[in-house]
Amino acid sequence: MTITDKNILESYSNLFEGLSFDNKIELIERLTKSLKANKSKGVGFYKSFGAFASEKSAEEIVSEIKSSRKFKNTDIKF
Repeated sequence: MTITDKNILESYSNLFEGLSFDNKIELIERLTKSLKANKSKGVGFYKSFGAFASEKSAEEIVSEIKSSRKFKNTDIKF
């Protein structure tokens, strides 16, 4: 832990001293939820790697995408 981290924690600790017991419990619950949410975000991100599976080559996929494009020629009148 760096000196900066220690100073930040000390500052927050001083702020929390004025909170009531119930508010401190609520703060602990919210911090716990945020830790769980941050942990699950990383797992989903790494699970997404390799999610797209295809037997086609990259060139085939690109040409398929390009051929499926549809353009509409419309005149914009000002």
